[in-house]
Amino acid sequence: MALVAKRPRSPTGEDALVAKKSKGDEKEEHRTSALLAPIMLLQGHGGEVLTVRFDPTGKYLASAGHDKDIFLWEVYGDCVNYGVLKGHKQAVLQLQWSFDGSNLWSCAADKMVMFWDAETGKRIKKFSGHSSFVNSCCCTRRGVLIGASASDDGTIKVWDPRVRNAVTSLEESYQVTAVELSDDGNRVFSGGLDNEIKIWDLRKEEIELTMSGHTDTLTGLRLSPDGQMLLSNAMDNTVRVWDTRPFVEGSRCKLVMGGHMHNYEKNLIRCAWSPDAARVGSGSADKMVYVWDAEHGKLQYKLPGHAGCVNEVDFHPFEPIIASASSDKKIYLGELEPT
Repeated sequence: MALVAKRPRSPTGEDALVAKKSKGDEKEEHRTSALLAPIMLLQGHGGEVLTVRFDPTGKYLASAGHDKDIFLWEVYGDCVNYGVLKGHKQAVLQLQWSFDGSNLWSCAADKMVMFWDAETGKRIKKFSGHSSFVNSCCCTRRGVLIGASASDDGTIKVWDPRVRNAVTSLEESYQVTAVELSDDGNRVFSGGLDNEIKIWDLRKEEIELTMSGHTDTLTGLRLSPDGQMLLSNAMDNTVRVWDTRPFVEGSRCKLVMGGHMHNYEKNLIRCAWSPDAARVGSGSADKMVYVWDAEHGKLQYKLPGHAGCVNEVDFHPFEPIIASASSDKKIYLGELEPT
C-alpha cells in the first residue's frame, strides 16, 4: 500500500541553521528561517497538488492531489521526498496530521477516508460510508483521536480509528465542502453549498449555531490556534474571521478580507492561520499566495511563483515559513518576515 523509507532523522531548524552558517565563505544574507534557501521548490507529483500540511514538529510535510498519492517530505536540507503512500483510487482532496504527528488522515474523490501510520506508511484504517466525493477531513488537535469528514452526499461523519463504522453521521441538505473539529471533539464546524457555516453539538447531534455572511460556496475552514476563532474561505472571494465562543456581543463575523480570487474551475481553495494567530493565508485562482494581518485584515504578502491555481497554504508551526500547493504540480516553501 505504501512505498516508504524509514522516516529520516531530519535536522531541527537550529541544526540546519548551524550547518548553513558553517559553510563560511558564503555572502551574508538576511534569513528568517532554517530552510536551505529562502524559497524551496518541491517537485514530484504527477498531477495537480490540492493539499499540503506541515506536521506538528515542523520537520515533515505531507502533500497530495490528482495523482492519488500522498507524498511525505523533509522540510529542512534538500527537502527530500522520503515516502509515498498509495491506496486512494481517485484524487486526494485533503490531508491532516494527528496532533502528535504519528498519523495522517486523508479523504478523496473515491468516497473513502483513510487513516495512516506516518512512521511506517502503513494504512491502519479504510473508512467507507460516504456515497460521493469526500471533500474535507480533519481531526482533533489534542486529547481523544477522532476524525471527521464532509462529503458531496450531504453528510458529515465522525470516525474513531478503534471502530469500523462512523460513530456519528450528521445530515445536511446540501453538499458539504469543508469541516473542522473543536479541540475537545465535542463540536463540528461545517460549510458547503448553502453558503452558511454551521456549528454542530456532537453530544446532541444537532445544530448549535448558524453563521451567515458568505454569499457563495464555502471552500475552507480552519480553527485558530486557541480554538476560539474560525477562519473561512468562500467562492465569494472573501476570507472571514468568526468568533465561535458561546456568548458573543454583536456580529460573530469579526473581519472580512479580500484580494484573492476563485474562478470557473471552482477549486476548493483552503485557508490557514499562522501559529501565533497574527496572520492568515489563502491560496488563489490568480496563482498567488495571499497573507493578511489577522487583526486588521491588511494584506501583507501577495507571493508569485506558481503557474496554476494555489489550492492550499499552510504555516510552519515554529518558523516564519509558508507552504503552498498548486495545480501546476508544484509545492513551494517560502520564508516570511517574523511577526
